[in-house]
Amino acid sequence: MAKDYSRTERVGQQYQREIALILQREIKDPRVAMVTVSAVEVSRDLAYAKVFITFMQDDDEQVKQGLKVLNAASGFVRSMLGKRVRARIVPELRFVHDPSLNEGIRMSKLVDEAVRRDEQRQKPKDEHGDD
Repeated sequence: MAKDYSRTERVGQQYQREIALILQREIKDPRVAMVTVSAVEVSRDLAYAKVFITFMQDDDEQVKQGLKVLNAASGFVRSMLGKRVRARIVPELRFVHDPSLNEGIRMSKLVDEAVRRDEQRQKPKDEHGDD
């Protein structure tokens, strides 16, 4: 049986797609270049939305600066969102850093490094065992 999605989840997914396009095409500030909208959580009354943003550069100072710029531009993004989405209420937007993508990349690199080290340790044993 298919999972039933709540209205807030469907609206959040639509807002995620539209906000991503707005940030990509409309925001010209270089401090918010290369951002990804990883999720949008919408309140039950659809009046507030928390927009989770991932920055490709993971420097803390650049992330803080980027969030500051995005939250300052939230009114502009909200007005653009209102023009693109047919909704009675356009939510108040709050941008939040989502470190999960960068953390996943970091974990993947650690696993790859551990596998590589393990393979290097196994090679000498295999070579001596074949004699």
